[in-house]
Amino acid sequence: MPELIIAGEDSYYFQKAENKTHSQCTRHYHNSFEIYYLKAGRCNYFIDNRSYDLQIGDIVLIPEGIIHKTNYDKREPHTRYLINCSSPFVPREVLPMLPSMIYLYRNSEITEMVEELLVRIGEEYERGDSFREEALRCLTFELFFLLARNMNDCSEVGAGSLFIEETVKYIQKNYMTDINLSMMAKLHSVSPEHLSRTFKKETGFGFSEYLTLVRLQKAEYMLRNEPRKSVCEIAYACGFNDSNYFSDKFKRTYGQSPTKFKSSLSRKS
Repeated sequence: MPELIIAGEDSYYFQKAENKTHSQCTRHYHNSFEIYYLKAGRCNYFIDNRSYDLQIGDIVLIPEGIIHKTNYDKREPHTRYLINCSSPFVPREVLPMLPSMIYLYRNSEITEMVEELLVRIGEEYERGDSFREEALRCLTFELFFLLARNMNDCSEVGAGSLFIEETVKYIQKNYMTDINLSMMAKLHSVSPEHLSRTFKKETGFGFSEYLTLVRLQKAEYMLRNEPRKSVCEIAYACGFNDSNYFSDKFKRTYGQSPTKFKSSLSRKS
């Protein structure tokens, strides 16, 4: 299969996969738009702060920067399509409608047309000629237009527990403070063990894993947008009490230390 298409600021990635239970990605969010389609099987999808039980034919639309993770029922086979694309592949005419379309899109009446388009996108992605990028843009535009013309209200299909949703929202808002499992369990009047098990089951993340990921995401943003701040300042501003621990976690997730990451950004500017 061809590698990720990169042309200037444009990028595009397509994959059809069967029985794929985990991702090689450690960040669990992207600097691109994600389109996910479940063709067969069952999947629970944690997105932003809610869990969704997906049905065959469901589409998930995730803008850039949103933390998400899939959890599959390993007792049965599944098949899914995945597209990650940069903003030029998203038609500007659809942008005002996206808040009504994300995150879960469900309309069984257009399933056949969606699958036909995904097959055509997969075939075009395999081509190596000079028309491939523009053809993919046209087909992806067609997919977005199809979805925009046939929207259904899927706002009430969240599947998670309210206290887990509230825990996630609390972390997203207070990531810079001293948060731990025990205090969150006490806040919701449940045991730490129950919170830990339920959090893992519904989000796919361990409690500490998710907290660290949110803090790292905020740190990445600050490294990109606040160049006058030192790495230590950013670490403490994002809730890390040990700059060495922050550097180790950042390197494991992003493949380079925050210092090198920051230096690479300054060279590009």
